[in-house]
Amino acid sequence: MDFSTVELDADDAAFHAQVREFLTATVTDEVRRRDRETGDNFDEAVHLAIGERGFLEQEYRTKSGAGFSRVRRRIWELEKRRVHTPWVTWGTTQLVAHAVEMFGKPELVAEVLPGVFTGEVRMCLGYTEPEGGSDIATCKTRAVRDEGGSGWIINGAKMFTTGAHNCQYVFLITNTDPEAPKHKSISMFLVPLDTPGIEIQGIRTVDGDRTNIVYYSDVRVDDKYLLGEANGGWTVLRGPLDAEHGAVAADADGLADPAIMAHQAGFMSAAVDAVAAHVGTPGPGGTRLVEEGSVGYRLGRSAARLEAALSTPGIFGRVAQAQTMREIGPDLMDLAGPASVLPLGTAGAADGGAAEYLYRFAPLAGIYGGTLEVFRNMIAQHVLGLGKPNYSPPRR
Repeated sequence: MDFSTVELDADDAAFHAQVREFLTATVTDEVRRRDRETGDNFDEAVHLAIGERGFLEQEYRTKSGAGFSRVRRRIWELEKRRVHTPWVTWGTTQLVAHAVEMFGKPELVAEVLPGVFTGEVRMCLGYTEPEGGSDIATCKTRAVRDEGGSGWIINGAKMFTTGAHNCQYVFLITNTDPEAPKHKSISMFLVPLDTPGIEIQGIRTVDGDRTNIVYYSDVRVDDKYLLGEANGGWTVLRGPLDAEHGAVAADADGLADPAIMAHQAGFMSAAVDAVAAHVGTPGPGGTRLVEEGSVGYRLGRSAARLEAALSTPGIFGRVAQAQTMREIGPDLMDLAGPASVLPLGTAGAADGGAAEYLYRFAPLAGIYGGTLEVFRNMIAQHVLGLGKPNYSPPRR
């Protein structure tokens, strides 16, 4: 549901119609089917088409005043979501591009940004490590100066580097001083993924998405790919991390999602709508399942929880959306009946596979960008002032 009304002037109404026509023609059923099969959350033809129309640069430059107006940015975001545009790689690219623009050397900015706007340059996040958790500052991937002093040699491995196989650069956290405190030991690099010594291996998650483990073996990069200062990587990283965590101030005009991950929560909205249509359709005897009291009650409860989650602001909304996905997914499948276990594109799927996909996607939504436990700790410490948790073993 949408409880707000924004009056569009003639130019914005024309823009709305233009964007809807473009995205409807570009993000086709075939694109969505292929995206579910590959699990990439990316379609190069779609991405390049969006770049060719200038929409990537306009979205990127909204806050600088050189791109979309705030109203047009909102129109653009909602229309992208409406057609389920594969978007994850653009999301990571934007995060990194802003850091490159702020901390990169002029020659690196000139190398990267024009291709970002055309869609030909994409960037992913090299954060988590195979033996690490959500505390990315404890990274073991090492970057050391080469003997000549003009570059760096990188060795290590990163897990969950989503989109690496479709990207040209990775925003890579490295340890450049193991003896220093962890937040003063890291350096950030923008590493070209075609550099010798890099190996990308795909991993499938339970919902069918593709992510990657990336190995770095004696990878040599020039000093121009260092972002900011050596051992000053935490300063470079804070902006992208805060944006990914949703720990940034909301825009005062209200023309933005209350919390991050609303695009992913679109799968939850689609599942509620699909199940509502299914239980509201008359069966062979002319009766509708929704007329049975418990079905109507449970469906209404799921819809109410959906609305509450989508309306919850900031970092609280990040938790509420992911938690709600986990809790209403099984209920929606139960309401739709046994045929709800059939996935998207399968003949006879009760709701087109919407609830089944939500059920598989929900656990991942509680991990992206940090687990729900991490976010709850952040709320406890930084909002409620409860202090850091004590993970030491109990005293005997």
